[in-house]
Amino acid sequence: MRRVPISPAPRSGPAWLGPFAAFAAAVLVYLPALGNGFVWNDPDYVTKPALRSLAGLGRIWFEVGATEQYYPLLHSFFWLQQWVFGDAPFGYHLVNVLLHAGCAAVLVLVVRRLFAPQPASNTIALLSGLIFALHPVYVESVAWISEQKNTFSLLWYLLAGLVYLGMDDGRADPFWRSRRYWLATFLFVLAILAKSLTATLPAVLLVLAWWRRGRIEWRRDVLPVLPWFVAGAAMGILTGKVEHDLIGAQGEDFALSVVGRGVLAGRVLWFYLAKYAWPAELIFIYPRWTVDTGVWWQWLFPAAAVGLLIAGLWQARRMRGPLAALLVFTGTLVPTIGFFNVYAFKFSYVADHWNYLPSVTLAVAAAWGAVALAGRLGGRAGSTTRPGSKDDTPAGSSSQPYLRIASAAVLLLLAVLSWRQCAGYRDLETFYRTILRENPDCWLALNNLGLLELGRGRPQAAVPYFEQTLLHR
Repeated sequence: MRRVPISPAPRSGPAWLGPFAAFAAAVLVYLPALGNGFVWNDPDYVTKPALRSLAGLGRIWFEVGATEQYYPLLHSFFWLQQWVFGDAPFGYHLVNVLLHAGCAAVLVLVVRRLFAPQPASNTIALLSGLIFALHPVYVESVAWISEQKNTFSLLWYLLAGLVYLGMDDGRADPFWRSRRYWLATFLFVLAILAKSLTATLPAVLLVLAWWRRGRIEWRRDVLPVLPWFVAGAAMGILTGKVEHDLIGAQGEDFALSVVGRGVLAGRVLWFYLAKYAWPAELIFIYPRWTVDTGVWWQWLFPAAAVGLLIAGLWQARRMRGPLAALLVFTGTLVPTIGFFNVYAFKFSYVADHWNYLPSVTLAVAAAWGAVALAGRLGGRAGSTTRPGSKDDTPAGSSSQPYLRIASAAVLLLLAVLSWRQCAGYRDLETFYRTILRENPDCWLALNNLGLLELGRGRPQAAVPYFEQTLLHR
């Protein structure tokens, strides 16, 4: 493809300005969450009285089953918060909001490093961080205290990736002599000890290596992350065993054939893509689909997913970015896409909080696409993301007015939607009624509202909820 000269990048201010803007935006939009209470299974994550001592902290690390899931670093963090905040929900909500804001800030730094030295790198990085900070699909992870496992683990995940990329860019000596490599390894271990889903990071780094240089080298790319693969696999196997044996991810509700799981995976993939592109009717518990391989239209989802992969492979001859984004997004979804049993499949096959880490890729892809489109509209074609890469990214200065106006409008809309959605987590009754407003057949919400009425000493008010529960179970 013919190269077209590009104009210099406009000045973007101090290096800290982008991360600060993303951090501040996240904090501001989630201010309503600070007044919310505990919902659903939050008491299972706020440290139980039996674990609030030093001996309890030891049990968190060395006794599988002492906590909801074996995420010892996460539950140690909850242990610490309990000492500071007690049983008051405000402090936990504040920490979760700050963690999400911190992730948004670090994401700006990661994307800036990924796209440097192209002139549009600062713009893509800032827009990625703001989309992540404000998109309503993340409200479930930020407004629900239990999902500190998402915000806490993602922070370590992004920091590990940032340090590793810095080591990789400036590598002169073998990786094992680099302090950055060992720091990145330490951060990765913290991530998987906070949530095992972060074990996908080494695979993501290999995809990024291919995207940046067009090849994967054994000594440079694969060998450094082999120990990460081993550690991540061990943590993933342990998590799967806990889900199956202790939490109860087994039985008739999980009796899907291999083919059925493939059909389910295709539908899940498109569901998350659609919700990110059009974040309407976001629900804490979505209706549970009936997976039937004998219904022809259900095959359209995996067929379309295969078609998307083929299109990415074809496009990779000229531009590697779309295929890389698809591989990273799909790969980080694999643990919850339907191939492995997750206890919550009893209620629904999809949940917004399962899309928290995978959709980071969608935030970056959306930012890149916006800059590319603005560049086309501005009449400027651009350079590549890296020397030797085939990814063509418009970066002309004449595109800036288009990008700023459109981005401001979209970001404002996302912020309003997120602000409003936080109200659904105010208290238990509001929480369940919000679910039923969009999913009136949700037996779990109906049952729990009945239990809530019983707890208030109103058995007559509870009866209709229990009757509806039996009808829809």
